[in-house]
Amino acid sequence: MKKYIITAAISLFSMSSLSAQSKKDAQVSKLYQNYIAIKSALASDDADKTSKAASEFIKTASTVDYKSISEGNLTILRKDATVISDARNITAQRETFSNLSENMIALTKEFKLSEKPVYIQYCPMADSSWLSNEKQIANPYYGKSMLSCGNVKSEIN
Repeated sequence: MKKYIITAAISLFSMSSLSAQSKKDAQVSKLYQNYIAIKSALASDDADKTSKAASEFIKTASTVDYKSISEGNLTILRKDATVISDARNITAQRETFSNLSENMIALTKEFKLSEKPVYIQYCPMADSSWLSNEKQIANPYYGKSMLSCGNVKSEIN
């Protein structure tokens, strides 16, 4: 009888751990979708859209449980997104996007950001990387002037 109780307790613990993990991943996945909106707005040279997307990123980051991502990491992500949101100049937004991207790339090592592959892409001209939800390059650092500049460094499944 004890054996069954222990097995049942372990099973319940495992299920709640999986549930908590999927909730964490869902929160971080939403953050990733906000990040992709920032990247896309930068690639289309739209400073206003970039600011709005960064504001959404900040809102989402404020709802993420500190138990899933450390408070320090969330603070850094929010700080970068705030600079992007407050900047009305696309050049300043792109400079900070590099920092935001590096911090988001670090999250890919801890969390599953998407059910689909996530691509780490790199622009040699900007010497910076970014995340993408598609293989095709849409360079956020140079936008329309050099939209296809860059390459896929790696793919995360």
